Amino acid sequence: MAMSEPNAPAEAKGLPTIDVNEYGGKREGVKQAMNRRLFMQLLVFRVPAGSEPVSGGPKSAPDAIAAELTQILKTRKIPGVVYADAQDPRSLGLLSWSEDPAHFVRHVRPLFTEAPLHHVTLRDDYAMIGRSYGTGHEPDLEWVLLRRPIENVTNEGTPWHVWYPLRRKGSFAKLEPIDQSHILREHAALGIAYGQQDLATDVRLACHGLDAGDNEFVIGLVGKDLHPLSHLVQAMRKTRQTSEFIEKMGPFFVGYVLGASSGK
Repeated sequence: MAMSEPNAPAEAKGLPTIDVNEYGGKREGVKQAMNRRLFMQLLVFRVPAGSEPVSGGPKSAPDAIAAELTQILKTRKIPGVVYADAQDPRSLGLLSWSEDPAHFVRHVRPLFTEAPLHHVTLRDDYAMIGRSYGTGHEPDLEWVLLRRPIENVTNEGTPWHVWYPLRRKGSFAKLEPIDQSHILREHAALGIAYGQQDLATDVRLACHGLDAGDNEFVIGLVGKDLHPLSHLVQAMRKTRQTSEFIEKMGPFFVGYVLGASSGK
Protein backbone atom coordinates (compact mmCIF):
# COMPACT_ATOMS: atom_id res chain seq x y z
CA MET A 1 0.00 0.00 0.00
CA ALA A 2 1.40 3.42 -0.98
CA MET A 3 2.30 5.80 1.82
CA SER A 4 0.51 9.17 1.81
CA GLU A 5 2.32 12.44 2.20
CA PRO A 6 2.07 13.88 5.72
CA ASN A 7 -0.07 17.01 6.08
CA ALA A 8 -1.11 16.94 2.41
CA PRO A 9 -4.46 18.71 1.81
CA ALA A 10 -7.34 16.29 1.27
CA GLU A 11 -8.46 18.24 -1.81
CA ALA A 12 -5.09 17.68 -3.48
CA LYS A 13 -5.49 13.92 -3.19
CA GLY A 14 -9.11 13.81 -4.31
CA LEU A 15 -10.36 12.76 -0.87
CA PRO A 16 -13.67 13.93 0.58
CA THR A 17 -13.69 16.75 3.10
CA ILE A 18 -14.45 15.40 6.57
CA ASP A 19 -16.58 17.52 8.90
CA VAL A 20 -17.46 16.11 12.35
CA ASN A 21 -19.37 19.18 13.59
CA GLU A 22 -23.01 19.08 14.61
CA TYR A 23 -25.20 21.67 12.89
CA GLY A 24 -28.37 23.54 13.85
CA GLY A 25 -30.45 26.27 12.28
CA LYS A 26 -29.23 29.76 11.52
CA ARG A 27 -28.79 32.32 14.29
CA GLU A 28 -28.38 35.95 13.23
CA GLY A 29 -27.90 34.70 9.69
CA VAL A 30 -25.13 32.25 10.56
CA LYS A 31 -25.65 28.49 10.69
CA GLN A 32 -24.87 27.12 14.14
CA ALA A 33 -22.02 24.61 14.36
CA MET A 34 -20.59 22.81 17.38
CA ASN A 35 -18.08 20.04 17.91
CA ARG A 36 -19.54 19.01 21.26
CA ARG A 37 -22.08 16.33 22.07
CA LEU A 38 -23.47 14.38 25.02
CA PHE A 39 -22.94 10.63 25.40
CA MET A 40 -25.51 8.56 27.29
CA GLN A 41 -25.14 4.95 28.42
CA LEU A 42 -27.77 2.54 29.74
CA LEU A 43 -26.67 -0.53 31.70
CA VAL A 44 -29.22 -3.06 32.98
CA PHE A 45 -28.31 -5.68 35.57
CA ARG A 46 -29.99 -8.46 37.53
CA VAL A 47 -29.70 -8.77 41.31
CA PRO A 48 -29.36 -12.30 42.79
CA ALA A 49 -32.40 -13.67 44.61
CA GLY A 50 -32.78 -12.28 48.11
CA SER A 51 -35.08 -10.25 50.30
CA GLU A 52 -32.97 -8.29 52.79
CA PRO A 53 -34.50 -4.79 52.95
CA VAL A 54 -31.13 -3.18 53.72
CA SER A 55 -28.33 -3.22 51.16
CA GLY A 56 -24.96 -4.68 52.00
CA GLY A 57 -25.19 -8.42 51.54
CA PRO A 58 -25.58 -10.98 48.75
CA LYS A 59 -29.30 -11.25 49.47
CA SER A 60 -30.07 -7.55 49.33
CA ALA A 61 -33.40 -6.66 47.76
CA PRO A 62 -33.20 -4.80 44.42
CA ASP A 63 -34.80 -1.62 45.78
CA ALA A 64 -32.30 -1.51 48.64
CA ILE A 65 -29.44 -1.75 46.16
CA ALA A 66 -31.07 0.97 44.04
CA ALA A 67 -31.23 3.31 47.04
CA GLU A 68 -27.58 2.69 47.93
CA LEU A 69 -26.49 3.12 44.30
CA THR A 70 -28.32 6.44 44.09
CA GLN A 71 -26.51 7.64 47.20
CA ILE A 72 -23.14 6.54 45.79
CA LEU A 73 -23.82 8.47 42.59
CA LYS A 74 -24.62 11.59 44.60
CA THR A 75 -21.57 11.20 46.85
CA ARG A 76 -19.19 10.70 43.93
CA LYS A 77 -20.95 13.38 41.86
CA ILE A 78 -21.73 10.97 39.04
CA PRO A 79 -24.80 12.08 37.08
CA GLY A 80 -27.29 9.32 36.55
CA VAL A 81 -30.75 7.82 36.87
CA VAL A 82 -31.48 4.50 38.60
CA TYR A 83 -34.42 2.49 37.25
CA ALA A 84 -36.60 -0.36 38.41
CA ASP A 85 -37.01 -2.73 35.46
CA ALA A 86 -40.78 -2.92 35.01
CA GLN A 87 -40.49 -6.27 33.20
CA ASP A 88 -38.11 -8.04 35.60
CA PRO A 89 -38.64 -7.60 39.36
CA ARG A 90 -35.01 -8.45 40.10
CA SER A 91 -33.45 -6.12 37.52
CA LEU A 92 -32.33 -2.49 37.78
CA GLY A 93 -31.04 -0.03 35.22
CA LEU A 94 -28.43 2.72 35.38
CA LEU A 95 -28.48 5.58 32.89
CA SER A 96 -25.44 7.88 33.00
CA TRP A 97 -24.07 10.63 30.78
CA SER A 98 -21.08 12.80 29.99
CA GLU A 99 -19.54 14.78 27.15
CA ASP A 100 -16.44 12.61 27.63
CA PRO A 101 -17.12 8.94 26.82
CA ALA A 102 -14.10 7.96 28.94
CA HIS A 103 -16.33 8.86 31.90
CA PHE A 104 -18.06 5.49 31.53
CA VAL A 105 -14.74 3.67 31.83
CA ARG A 106 -13.21 5.78 34.58
CA HIS A 107 -16.23 6.39 36.80
CA VAL A 108 -19.16 4.10 35.89
CA ARG A 109 -17.27 0.86 35.21
CA PRO A 110 -15.66 0.77 38.71
CA LEU A 111 -19.13 0.80 40.30
CA PHE A 112 -19.55 -2.81 39.22
CA THR A 113 -16.36 -4.01 40.93
CA GLU A 114 -17.47 -3.04 44.45
CA ALA A 115 -20.51 -3.26 46.72
CA PRO A 116 -23.40 -3.19 46.20
CA LEU A 117 -23.00 -4.07 42.50
CA HIS A 118 -20.06 -6.50 42.55
CA HIS A 119 -22.34 -9.55 42.51
CA VAL A 120 -24.94 -8.45 39.95
CA THR A 121 -25.29 -9.94 36.45
CA LEU A 122 -25.18 -7.47 33.57
CA ARG A 123 -27.87 -7.81 30.89
CA ASP A 124 -25.96 -7.51 27.63
CA ASP A 125 -29.18 -7.52 25.60
CA TYR A 126 -30.14 -4.15 27.11
CA ALA A 127 -26.77 -2.36 27.00
CA MET A 128 -27.12 0.88 24.99
CA ILE A 129 -24.85 3.83 24.31
CA GLY A 130 -25.28 6.80 21.98
CA ARG A 131 -24.42 10.44 21.31
CA SER A 132 -26.62 13.47 20.84
CA TYR A 133 -26.73 14.95 17.36
CA GLY A 134 -28.08 17.91 15.42
CA THR A 135 -30.52 17.68 12.50
CA GLY A 136 -29.47 21.01 11.00
CA HIS A 137 -32.64 22.85 12.02
CA GLU A 138 -32.44 23.39 15.80
CA PRO A 139 -32.89 27.05 16.87
CA ASP A 140 -30.69 26.46 19.96
CA LEU A 141 -28.13 23.80 19.07
CA GLU A 142 -26.24 23.84 22.38
CA TRP A 143 -29.42 23.23 24.38
CA VAL A 144 -30.46 20.36 22.11
CA LEU A 145 -27.06 18.68 22.20
CA LEU A 146 -25.99 19.18 25.81
CA ARG A 147 -28.92 20.10 28.05
CA ARG A 148 -32.22 18.88 26.61
CA PRO A 149 -31.47 15.15 27.04
CA ILE A 150 -30.48 15.67 30.69
CA GLU A 151 -33.52 17.83 31.43
CA ASN A 152 -35.81 15.18 29.96
CA VAL A 153 -34.43 12.21 31.89
CA THR A 154 -34.15 14.08 35.21
CA ASN A 155 -37.62 15.62 35.18
CA GLU A 156 -39.21 14.42 38.44
CA GLY A 157 -42.66 14.61 36.88
CA THR A 158 -41.88 11.99 34.21
CA PRO A 159 -40.81 8.76 35.97
CA TRP A 160 -41.58 6.37 33.10
CA HIS A 161 -38.78 5.88 30.58
CA VAL A 162 -38.74 3.49 27.60
CA TRP A 163 -35.40 2.93 25.84
CA TYR A 164 -34.77 1.03 22.61
CA PRO A 165 -32.28 0.84 19.72
CA LEU A 166 -33.21 0.82 16.05
CA ARG A 167 -31.64 0.34 12.65
CA ARG A 168 -32.92 1.65 9.33
CA LYS A 169 -32.69 -0.23 6.04
CA GLY A 170 -29.85 0.70 3.73
CA SER A 171 -32.38 1.81 1.13
CA PHE A 172 -33.17 4.89 3.24
CA ALA A 173 -29.60 6.19 2.82
CA LYS A 174 -29.97 5.94 -0.95
CA LEU A 175 -32.99 8.26 -1.07
CA GLU A 176 -32.60 11.84 -2.25
CA PRO A 177 -32.17 14.31 0.67
CA ILE A 178 -35.52 15.95 -0.09
CA ASP A 179 -37.29 12.57 0.14
CA GLN A 180 -35.52 11.76 3.40
CA SER A 181 -36.58 15.14 4.77
CA HIS A 182 -40.26 14.53 4.00
CA ILE A 183 -40.18 11.10 5.62
CA LEU A 184 -38.45 12.37 8.76
CA ARG A 185 -40.77 15.38 9.00
CA GLU A 186 -43.84 13.11 9.10
CA HIS A 187 -42.23 11.04 11.84
CA ALA A 188 -41.15 14.08 13.87
CA ALA A 189 -44.58 15.73 13.64
CA LEU A 190 -46.11 12.85 15.62
CA GLY A 191 -43.51 13.19 18.35
CA ILE A 192 -44.06 16.95 18.57
CA ALA A 193 -47.84 16.44 18.84
CA TYR A 194 -47.43 14.10 21.81
CA GLY A 195 -44.97 16.51 23.40
CA GLN A 196 -47.29 19.49 23.08
CA GLN A 197 -49.97 17.57 24.97
CA ASP A 198 -47.49 16.61 27.73
CA LEU A 199 -47.90 12.93 26.86
CA ALA A 200 -44.33 12.11 25.88
CA THR A 201 -40.97 13.63 25.11
CA ASP A 202 -37.91 11.97 23.67
CA VAL A 203 -34.14 11.60 23.72
CA ARG A 204 -32.57 10.85 20.34
CA LEU A 205 -29.04 9.46 20.21
CA ALA A 206 -26.91 8.20 17.33
CA CYS A 207 -24.96 4.98 17.95
CA HIS A 208 -23.36 4.21 14.58
CA GLY A 209 -20.35 1.98 15.20
CA LEU A 210 -20.94 2.01 18.96
CA ASP A 211 -23.67 -0.63 19.25
CA ALA A 212 -22.85 -4.33 19.48
CA GLY A 213 -25.91 -5.14 17.36
CA ASP A 214 -25.04 -2.66 14.57
CA ASN A 215 -27.95 -0.40 15.45
CA GLU A 216 -27.89 3.23 14.33
CA PHE A 217 -29.95 5.06 16.94
CA VAL A 218 -30.98 4.80 20.58
CA ILE A 219 -34.35 6.32 21.44
CA GLY A 220 -35.63 7.23 24.89
CA LEU A 221 -39.32 8.02 25.45
CA VAL A 222 -40.13 9.82 28.69
CA GLY A 223 -43.50 10.54 30.28
CA LYS A 224 -45.53 10.83 33.46
CA ASP A 225 -47.65 7.82 32.42
CA LEU A 226 -46.64 4.64 30.61
CA HIS A 227 -49.62 4.23 28.29
CA PRO A 228 -48.91 7.31 26.10
CA LEU A 229 -45.36 6.06 25.50
CA SER A 230 -46.72 2.76 24.21
CA HIS A 231 -49.37 4.66 22.25
CA LEU A 232 -46.69 6.78 20.58
CA VAL A 233 -44.72 3.72 19.46
CA GLN A 234 -47.96 2.26 18.08
CA ALA A 235 -48.77 5.49 16.21
CA MET A 236 -45.27 5.66 14.77
CA ARG A 237 -45.81 2.27 13.08
CA LYS A 238 -48.01 4.00 10.50
CA THR A 239 -45.36 6.50 9.40
CA ARG A 240 -43.46 5.82 6.23
CA GLN A 241 -40.15 5.72 8.07
CA THR A 242 -41.26 2.91 10.38
CA SER A 243 -43.46 0.96 7.97
CA GLU A 244 -40.98 0.99 5.05
CA PHE A 245 -37.49 1.78 6.28
CA ILE A 246 -36.99 0.33 9.77
CA GLU A 247 -34.97 -2.88 9.68
CA LYS A 248 -35.04 -3.61 13.42
CA MET A 249 -36.35 -2.11 16.67
CA GLY A 250 -35.73 -3.18 20.25
CA PRO A 251 -35.34 -4.77 22.65
CA PHE A 252 -37.43 -2.31 24.68
CA PHE A 253 -36.35 -1.51 28.23
CA VAL A 254 -39.22 -0.18 30.37
CA GLY A 255 -37.88 1.63 33.43
CA TYR A 256 -39.44 3.45 36.37
CA VAL A 257 -37.19 6.01 38.06
CA LEU A 258 -36.21 5.06 41.63
CA GLY A 259 -33.54 7.72 42.14
CA ALA A 260 -31.37 10.25 40.36
CA SER A 261 -28.15 12.22 40.79
CA SER A 262 -27.43 15.56 39.12
CA GLY A 263 -23.70 14.96 39.41
CA LYS A 264 -23.17 18.25 41.28
